[in-house]
Amino acid sequence: MSDTADAMRVAGTAVVLRDSAHGIEVLLLRRPATGSFAGAWVFPGGRVDGADERAGEDEEQAARRAAVRETAEEVGVGIRDLVTLSRWVPPAETPVRFRTWFFLARESGDPLRPNPGEIEEAEWMTPERAFDRHASGELMLFPPTWVTLYSLRDHGDVDAAFASVSAFARYETRMQKLDDGMRALWAGDEEHPDAPGGPGARHRLTMGPPPWVYERD
Repeated sequence: MSDTADAMRVAGTAVVLRDSAHGIEVLLLRRPATGSFAGAWVFPGGRVDGADERAGEDEEQAARRAAVRETAEEVGVGIRDLVTLSRWVPPAETPVRFRTWFFLARESGDPLRPNPGEIEEAEWMTPERAFDRHASGELMLFPPTWVTLYSLRDHGDVDAAFASVSAFARYETRMQKLDDGMRALWAGDEEHPDAPGGPGARHRLTMGPPPWVYERD
C-alpha cells in the first residue's frame, strides 16, 4: 500500500520542546500497559477526527489540529508555533496503520496534568536522559520517537531546533528481522525494498540489545 492510500488513517503528533538549565527538553508520555503503544514513552498526539477536518484543506492541516487538541486532552498543555517536522508511514504488517505527521512545537508554560486512564506518566526529558533510560531498560521507545529524539540531541536550545527544520522528512518504514532483534529501514538504505540507495548506503535503525544504533549517510 502506498503512503497516499486513502484507506490509511491519519494522525498528528506534537514534539513539544522547552529550554532548561540542562539543555533542550522534550515532553514524553508513558502509555498504559494495554492499547496502542502499550507501555511505551511517546510524544503527545492521536488520530484525526471530524473536529480536525476542514473542507478544502489537506491532511497535514487536519493532523496539525489533532496534535494541538490531543496534547491539550492528554496532558493539559497548550502548544504554539507548530512546524512540520516529519511524516511516518508504518510497515505493511502493522495491524492498524496510521500515516502520522510530526510537528515541532513550543510549550506555553502550562503545568502537566496527565489524563487518568490515557496517560500513566508525563515528564520533560533531555534527549540524552531519554536515551540513557532506554539503554538501561527503564523506558521503552518506538522507532519514530527514538529517531526524532536523535535528531534533536545536538541542538543547544529550542530556537536552534526550529532553525534546523527546512523541508519535512518522509519515513516509509520497512522492517528486517535479525538474529538478535529487528532493523528499521528507510528510503536511501541499500536494503530498502522500495527505494534503495547505492551499495553500502545507510538509513537504518538497528534494534538489537541496547543501545540501539542509527546510521544515515
